[in-house]
Amino acid sequence: MIYTVTFNPSLDYIVTVDNFREGATNRTASELMLPGGKGINVSIVLSNLGVKNTAVYFSAGFVGREITRRIEECGITAEEIIISEGCSRINTKLRSIETNKIKETEINASGPVIPADKVEELFTRLDHLQSGDILVLAGSIPKSMPDTIYSDVMKRLEGRGVNIVVDATGRLLMNVLEYRPFLIKPNNHELGEIFGTELHTRESVIPYAKKLQEKGARNVLISLGGEGGVLVAEDGSVLTSEAPEGELVNSVGAGDSMVAGFIAGITERPRNFSHAFKLGLASGSASACSEYLATREEVLRMYQTIC
Repeated sequence: MIYTVTFNPSLDYIVTVDNFREGATNRTASELMLPGGKGINVSIVLSNLGVKNTAVYFSAGFVGREITRRIEECGITAEEIIISEGCSRINTKLRSIETNKIKETEINASGPVIPADKVEELFTRLDHLQSGDILVLAGSIPKSMPDTIYSDVMKRLEGRGVNIVVDATGRLLMNVLEYRPFLIKPNNHELGEIFGTELHTRESVIPYAKKLQEKGARNVLISLGGEGGVLVAEDGSVLTSEAPEGELVNSVGAGDSMVAGFIAGITERPRNFSHAFKLGLASGSASACSEYLATREEVLRMYQTIC
């Protein structure tokens, strides 16, 4: 079974305007209200690809209730951990359509405080995971939580045979490496920040991805936006590919879609890293070229274009 955990879920309010003007009244050209948070995005794309999964997340207030309603509408099993105080986040994603380009701006809220007893409730729920299960830990955490929370989860599950996927940045990511996560997925900018350098090409990220592998990660998947992606796999292979052709429509959730595609691919064909990499790249690109997270049909069309 596949489980995703989202510590700080949100409703994503995505608005599009023509030629956004700062300090002026702007009218929207289109609006979307969607359940968000990286783990939830992974769950939605997995579901779109026909892969059953369970989304575990913290929920607070009326926003939390709406997140749950929308997750269940997607056909995903929702396991919410309800917080009695505060309110889940509403994040604003602004897309300004200008001559021959799209500018994207995000305003992300902080999220509610998660009490210690609710963290313990999460641990208890995860205790039933079994060997061969996949657990996805993805996204930011509220300011009230320590940056060891992901590694705390992995330490508790150590030796259980659970394949853990981590999509996070900074200390959240670095703290998990000693527990040998099955997959990590930084993008090129996040990878560069870890090592204090700038990385722009597929070739340039490879040695740094290998460094993360040496620190404990079994598989390292790097997304590079329009430059495509790189996989440094545990079988010793290094796979690279440019991004499939397509017009950027919405980059929100593209990296999460890449994670979901990889998981779907490796579940469908165990140990076939080439297939998983291609399906991950196709999923990320398909979401980037869609108004919302990619459908199965959109992903498969992209997959056919990747050599």
